[in-house]
Amino acid sequence: MKNKTILTVVITVLALLVAGSGGFILFQNINSRQSKEKYDALASTAASFSDGTGEGTGAVTESSLPLNPIAFSTLQAQNPEIYAWITVPNTNVNYPVLRSETNDNFYIDHGVDKGYSFAGAIYSQFCNKKDFSDRVTVLYGHNMADNSMFATLHYFEDADFFANNKSMQIYLPGKELEYEIVAAYVYDDSHIMNSFDFSKDEVYSDFLNTVLHPHSLESNVREGAALDVNDKIVILSTCLNYGEGRYLVVGKLTGETEMQKH
Repeated sequence: MKNKTILTVVITVLALLVAGSGGFILFQNINSRQSKEKYDALASTAASFSDGTGEGTGAVTESSLPLNPIAFSTLQAQNPEIYAWITVPNTNVNYPVLRSETNDNFYIDHGVDKGYSFAGAIYSQFCNKKDFSDRVTVLYGHNMADNSMFATLHYFEDADFFANNKSMQIYLPGKELEYEIVAAYVYDDSHIMNSFDFSKDEVYSDFLNTVLHPHSLESNVREGAALDVNDKIVILSTCLNYGEGRYLVVGKLTGETEMQKH
């Protein structure tokens, strides 16, 4: 009788655990889908005046500068911590970039509306300036199962895709930054900005050498790419599809275009 009671309790506990796990997975899936819908709507809003009409932002002023395709005034009215927008052609990466002013990792599990989000947001930390003037800027994003956020950075694991996709763009309210994608590779899970003093030329030079010659069996490096201490780079960092570590896509700043602010 005692053994039967114990068995019943064990079965009940296991059933509750399975039910709870299933419920949590369902919640995550629903939350992720809602997050994707929000970002899709936000991307549409952000580009609402890219036809030059200035829709939703007032009249476009006369200027010889090209029109910024991102409606930062509209975005920042929703959340002033949105400070940039990143686009990586031929991937799903087309998102605002945020930095919390109070919590370094707030956007790891919060969306652009500051509500809880399993998918989080694309974000940087206090250690980086918001004008991308640092020698190294690191942006973080989740590797989501629905291919949202930074998941499609893993496309760069394919040598042909890497060879044929060479650039990415980051928009700020007053400019566009153009980056050449020079490398994509598996890295360990150490915090890059806390692990190196990039103010020292020799440290930065050594790090750039590891970017062009990564200690990884899973890597692609742009043929003929060169980096020196006068260069600025941005590192896009996401989780691996398996195991511990990070997958990095590294871009070298190659151009800046001044743009009209909106």
